[in-house]
Amino acid sequence: MNTVELVEKLVLWIKDKVLAGGCRGTIVGMSGGVDSALVAVLCQRAFPRNVLGVLMPCHSDPQDTEHALLVAKQFAIPTRTVVLDNIYDTLLQVLPEISADPAVSRLARGNLKVRLRMFTLYYLANQLKYMVVGSSNRSELAVGYFTKYGDGGVDIIPLGNLVKRQVRELAHFLGIPREIIDKPPTAGLWPGQTDEGDFGFSYDDLDRYLTTGQADSAVRARIESMVAASGHKRQLPPLPPF
Repeated sequence: MNTVELVEKLVLWIKDKVLAGGCRGTIVGMSGGVDSALVAVLCQRAFPRNVLGVLMPCHSDPQDTEHALLVAKQFAIPTRTVVLDNIYDTLLQVLPEISADPAVSRLARGNLKVRLRMFTLYYLANQLKYMVVGSSNRSELAVGYFTKYGDGGVDIIPLGNLVKRQVRELAHFLGIPREIIDKPPTAGLWPGQTDEGDFGFSYDDLDRYLTTGQADSAVRARIESMVAASGHKRQLPPLPPF
C-alpha cells in the first residue's frame, strides 16, 4: 500500500468508527509530539468541522505547547487548553506516599499526569459527543509503553498497526513540521525523560524486531521481557473462568 492510499484508508477508518459509534467528531490530546500531531491531522481530514485538539500541560516543557499549537495553526485544528498543574499538585498533597523507592514514586506521579489527561479528554468528549482518539503506535503498544487507563484509555487507535518509522514517514508526507518529527520522543512524565531512555534501546531496534524478528541478544531479551510484563495492558481485565 502506498502512502496516499494509507492516508485515505486511515481517514476513512476513523470516520467509519466514529459514525458507527454514534458520535459526531473526534477529540485528540495534542502533546507536541509526532504521534499526536499525526493523529490530529488525520482526524481533521476525517471531520474538518468536528475535531478538537486539547492541550493539557502539567508542569510541562513549554516547547511541547509551542509545537502542539504550531500543528494546530498549520492544519486549522481548533484547540482548547486545560492547565492541569493545580489539580495535579492538589492530588499529590492528599495522596499518600507509600513507596520507599524514589523511582517507583516518580513513575506513579508521572502516570497520574497521564490519567488526569484521560479524564479531561472524556469530560470534553462527553459534552461534544465526540470520540476520544488515541495516538499510540504499534511500537509503543507492543512493549506496553503507555499508561493503563491513561493514554491507553481511548476509543480508537488509528496508528496501532504502524511502527514508529512509519509514523515519522507519514508525518513527513503530510507536512508536519520537521522539528516535531525529529525531536527525541518523550511522554513528558518528568524533565529529561525520553522514550528510548526508558526502553534501554532505540525505536529503530524495536521497529526492526517487530517487523523482521531480528535484534541482538540483549535487545531481544529486553523487548521480550517488556512484552511479557505488559500483557495485561493489552486486554480487558480477566474474569474467572467459572
